Amino acid sequence: MTLLLVVIKLVINKKTFWASNDANVAINNIMTRTSIRSYTDEPVTDAQIETLLRAGMAAPSAVNKQPWKFVVVKNRAKLKEIADSIGPSRAAAGAACVIAVCGDMTKTLDGVGRDFWIHDCSAATENILLAAHALGLGAVWMGISPDKVRVQTARTLLDIPENQEVLCFIAIGYPAENPTPKDKWKPENYRVIE
Repeated sequence: MTLLLVVIKLVINKKTFWASNDANVAINNIMTRTSIRSYTDEPVTDAQIETLLRAGMAAPSAVNKQPWKFVVVKNRAKLKEIADSIGPSRAAAGAACVIAVCGDMTKTLDGVGRDFWIHDCSAATENILLAAHALGLGAVWMGISPDKVRVQTARTLLDIPENQEVLCFIAIGYPAENPTPKDKWKPENYRVIE
């Protein structure tokens, strides 16, 4: 009986250790992620891109609607065209790829809940950014919506159907820079109601 208790205690302690270790890894990934706008020439593999897309699709969504659509751009000429056409998308020129994050308006909630697609696709975008960092890649979120000119330009460049809205582009590649993560902790930005 004593041996069984020791074994159970070891298993519990091991699980606690792994849970604690996993939590530290996840928190470290969040706290050390930075926006990367300069990349090496090393390509991002299809397997890495699939991992990023899987991470994006693992995001929470209102009523599990999963209204996201993704367009992956690897073509060098198209990446340059994106960079030249949409001001905040200059990082696309040197990136290995860009993922356009779009909301499928046929999968949204009705009425006032329609715009929850923005929250859903934003959560997917953050998952992709964190997954890129975990894979040793650099990435930057480049805002497209709600600027109507940017949205239309993106729609035209990537042949996005009318039933989809472009939220943002994510430029991705191997980092050619190593910026220090910013400490954004500000106690004055929260309050507790007890």
